[in-house]
Amino acid sequence: MKYLLLVSHGGFSEGLKSTLAMFAGGAMDSVLAVGLKPGESVETLGKRFDQTVAALPADSQFVVLADMIGGSPLTTVCNVLNEHDMLDHSIVLGGMNFPMALTALLSKDTIDDASELKEKILSEARAAIKEFTVKSDDSDDDDI
Repeated sequence: MKYLLLVSHGGFSEGLKSTLAMFAGGAMDSVLAVGLKPGESVETLGKRFDQTVAALPADSQFVVLADMIGGSPLTTVCNVLNEHDMLDHSIVLGGMNFPMALTALLSKDTIDDASELKEKILSEARAAIKEFTVKSDDSDDDDI
């Protein structure tokens, strides 16, 4: 099975998972969220995540989305995946946002080519970053 693994500092990954459930409720059995809790050591995070991975099938694959590349939550998770020989079959991306996560969730089981899947996820993440502008006019209308 291919899992979407959300990794963050604090509760960002759990919050994102909760929001994803509003859009893709039926697919949530393949979504895992792990965050480094305030005051928690990376060793504790590693042990906690190791227990999660140990309960999964040995042939599990992952699309890992992290809040930032190089952060201790992501490096800890990658070390655990590597210890279970699962990192080589994973896609690992940083800078996660909601459109990126939704695209990953909805595409991970339909796009088999890892390079194509990675590009689709990154493309959606980039395309979602836009400025919201309010057009002003002289009307008394309160609509945006």
